[in-house]
Amino acid sequence: MHRLLTPVLVLGLSVTLAGPAAAEFHFSTGAPDGRMATASRPGGAGTIEIESADDFIITGTATSIDHATFYGLIPEGTSLAEISQVRAEIYRVFPLDSTFPPSGKVLTRANSPSDVAFAERDSSVAGELTFSTSLLQTSFTAGNSVLNGIHPLPGARTGGEGPVTGQEVLFDVNLATPFLLPVGHYFFVPQVELATGDFYWLSAARPITVPGTPFAPDLQSWIRNEDLSPDWLRVGADIVGGTPAPGFNAAFSLDGHVPESASTGVLAGAAMLLLACVARRRPMTPGPAGLVRRR
Repeated sequence: MHRLLTPVLVLGLSVTLAGPAAAEFHFSTGAPDGRMATASRPGGAGTIEIESADDFIITGTATSIDHATFYGLIPEGTSLAEISQVRAEIYRVFPLDSTFPPSGKVLTRANSPSDVAFAERDSSVAGELTFSTSLLQTSFTAGNSVLNGIHPLPGARTGGEGPVTGQEVLFDVNLATPFLLPVGHYFFVPQVELATGDFYWLSAARPITVPGTPFAPDLQSWIRNEDLSPDWLRVGADIVGGTPAPGFNAAFSLDGHVPESASTGVLAGAAMLLLACVARRRPMTPGPAGLVRRR
C-alpha cells in the first residue's frame, strides 16, 4: 500500500506545483457613503500638494498589488478628459519611514501614515500606472469636505468646510509596475490632477461592512498638505471634532496576488514534509544475506 501511495503523492504534488500557484488578494472598503470628501492632489503651479490616506493590511505573505479603484468627485461640468494625472502612493504606519520626532503641530502621530512614502506610482511616468474613468452620477453631494482647512495646532479643528457637490467618478487603476508589499499595515493614497478645479476622495462606512472587507484595527482617514508635512491630521478626530468625533474611511479597493515564487515555495515545503513522513512510515523487511532493506 505504501509503495503505491508514494508515487501517487508525488504525482499529485507535482501537478499542484506545476499548476497556477498565485493566490488572489482582494480588499475593499465598500461604496461611498456621502459623509465626507477630502481633497487629494499632486502639487503644481499655483497649488500645494494634498494627500488623503486610508489604511489596509497585508497578512500571510508578501503580496503584489497590481490593480486599484477609488471613488471621487470632480467639479460639475468637468470633462473626464480634463483628468491629466493620477498618482498612487503607499505609506507605512508611523514611525516607520520617519526621521522626525513629533513636532507638536498636531495632537498625535500614533497610527498616522509615516513621514515619507514607502512606494509610489505615477501615470506621467512611462511603465508605472495607467487609468480609466467612469462617470457614475452627474451630481453627487458629500455632507462635509476638507480642502484648504488643513492647519497645525491650535487651528486644526475647523469642523470641515461644509457640503461639496460634483460629478461622482470611479477611477480604475492598473499598476504596470505593481506594489510588492511585505506583510504589514499600510495606507493607500490616491491623487488626481485636473486641468481646472479640485478632486475629492469620497468616504466609505467605518467600520467596514460586507461586501467590503472588514479588518482590525481599521484606522481612520488622515490628511495633510505640503505646509503641514511631515505631520498628518485625522480627518474626523482632529479637523471635524465633536463629542464623539466622527471617524471616516475612504472608498477604494485593491487587487493583486501572492507572487508565484512565494506560493510555490510554500507548496514545495509542504510536499517535502509530506514525502518525508511517508518515507518514515515504509515497512522494514528482511533482505538477502540477513540485510535489512526498505521496500
